[in-house]
Amino acid sequence: MSLMSLRRRTALVLAAVALVSTAAVTAPADAVQDQKPAVPQIAAKPYMGWSSWSLQSTNYPGVNPDGPGSFISEKNILTQANALATKLKPYGYEYINIDAGWQDGGDEYGRPVANLKRFPRGMKAVGDDIHKLGLKFGIYTVVGLGMDVYRDGNTPIHDAPGCFTRDIVYPDLRTTNGWDAAYKINYESPCAQKYADSIARLFASWGVDFIKMDGVGPGSWKGAPDDPNHNNTEDVEAWWRAVQNAGRPMMYTLSWSLSHRYADVWKQNSNGWRIDTDVECYCDTIVKWDSSVKQRWWDVAQWIDDAGPGHWNNLDAVNVGVGAMDGLTDAERQSYMTFWAINSAPLFAGDDLTKLDAYGLKLLTNREVIAINQSGNPARPLNQDQLQQVWYAQNADGSTTVALFNLADSPATVTGRFDQLGIGGKATVRDIWADTNTRDVSGQVSAALPAHGSKLYKITPGNVPVSIPADLTATDVSRTTVSLNWRPSAGATSYRVFANGKQVATSTKPGTVVGGLQPQTQYTFTVQGVKYGRTSDASAGITLYTSKSGGPVRYEAEAPTSTLTGDAGVSGCTLCSGGSKIGNIGYGSTVTLNGITVPATGTYLVKIAYTDGDTSRQSMLTVNGTDSYWVNFHGLGDNDWGTPQVTYLPMKLTAGANSIKVSNPNGYIADIDWITV
Repeated sequence: MSLMSLRRRTALVLAAVALVSTAAVTAPADAVQDQKPAVPQIAAKPYMGWSSWSLQSTNYPGVNPDGPGSFISEKNILTQANALATKLKPYGYEYINIDAGWQDGGDEYGRPVANLKRFPRGMKAVGDDIHKLGLKFGIYTVVGLGMDVYRDGNTPIHDAPGCFTRDIVYPDLRTTNGWDAAYKINYESPCAQKYADSIARLFASWGVDFIKMDGVGPGSWKGAPDDPNHNNTEDVEAWWRAVQNAGRPMMYTLSWSLSHRYADVWKQNSNGWRIDTDVECYCDTIVKWDSSVKQRWWDVAQWIDDAGPGHWNNLDAVNVGVGAMDGLTDAERQSYMTFWAINSAPLFAGDDLTKLDAYGLKLLTNREVIAINQSGNPARPLNQDQLQQVWYAQNADGSTTVALFNLADSPATVTGRFDQLGIGGKATVRDIWADTNTRDVSGQVSAALPAHGSKLYKITPGNVPVSIPADLTATDVSRTTVSLNWRPSAGATSYRVFANGKQVATSTKPGTVVGGLQPQTQYTFTVQGVKYGRTSDASAGITLYTSKSGGPVRYEAEAPTSTLTGDAGVSGCTLCSGGSKIGNIGYGSTVTLNGITVPATGTYLVKIAYTDGDTSRQSMLTVNGTDSYWVNFHGLGDNDWGTPQVTYLPMKLTAGANSIKVSNPNGYIADIDWITV
């Protein structure tokens, strides 16, 4: 998200939160009802539905006639609910989620109440009408104690005798959440849990099925280790307990751009999390490809293995239903839907469902695409070193879901090789969007794609006893060892690893460290799956040089031999090698590390140390002014620019001294600490 987009989002949400400041004292017929706990499994599959925020955020003509965010109202919500029930419910869409702006202050216990101008009958009545359509009712809240309900600390907490708001905050009234619009809650007080419990029970009494908690950190560019006020892990844990004991099954999700550093906390205490900033552009359409649909291809990569039953990676709304309103080409709309589907991301539309066009309805209701999404088997990229990317997921039935994407701004051909994808022999290739089958395909799938275009295939091989190990990669290299990883091979009980055609290792797991290698020597590695003595075909090979005698050599980015342009400069970094790094890289500012010396021309595993407090940033690495590679720097998402991380990239280097230029003409990148070869 650009700074301007962040400011506009903040302004809209704060405007919605500001409605809280006109605090009403009593709620309209929204009393808590005592209910016994009932906790079936929630979020077994990615949820499907609709959310109001995309329409609230847009400047599209006629959507918000009374000012920013004015779309949100009982009438408009129920209109969308009826449209969803008619058009999308038969395909599995069921949630109607009301975002920021429904609330207007708190009751005498500091619990939220509805804005009666927008929701004159209160939220329970709206939920009841949604339920009558056979749909589920979602609601929005923010983390922390609303400043308006603090009331000099004298607000009593419901069903908690002796507990007041003064008991659950810190004496200095420190602030928290993504907008610093609430007081941070002190969970050392037993009254704090009781406050979360009281709101969860209130939501349950209204018939709420889904809770979105926004502004959660670490994340949303706050909550680094030196910023404890924006660490809301205790809030998340308390709310998780509250939801489990509220007497009604409710899905509990977190927003808006969570830090991956705390993925284990989110998995244990929520049903899902946003991995990125808002998808909306805050402009005259709902989204744009560059603002910010395309960033998801990069940002989700580090989260793939965290998704699963009970908790999913949320990529935000899928706005592909109304071409004129969406701000996308048809190719972009298909890629958008395809990517959300293969990542098992929640599928919730944000468009005006009363205006779905024929193509949008086709995208949203393709049963095969929905089945891929609901299988809960997230895809992963073969690599991300180019803008032409192949994503795949190996399915339980032996088939492989394969998506080809051209993320470039001009047409390009994208190819997925079967030996890289773990597909042996001949296969039947189903083009899902085109609804066609091609039999006896071998070797690869390939497509000429327009800018930002895609293809989606289901590839089913013939009767192959053991599938080829997919996605062979190297993760470390030394003078005498190379660390290898690959994806599990269907049917395999063990694996044979080969170097230059000679078996050098066996493994019962999809990965091993190959030892006994010679320094500064080129090796080509392949892997075969084995089952009862039968072997698969060999995987696609990877070719690498081992390090020269003396081990890998580190090249500091801030060394005097490096060349800086534009605003790129040295900055202090306590945890970085040498106490410094190069920052402010991007647009016209670059750093070139010179004198990177190798003994022979070939491919080397280049390690890069960097810091990135954003969700992720991308950089182009150019070798000797010719060969270029993209690298995806996974970010911490909490504004921590002082903790180094390491990534690696196979790169072709020339015998002798090389230069590696780090740049991105279209955006800022991570700060660079060092490169090791």
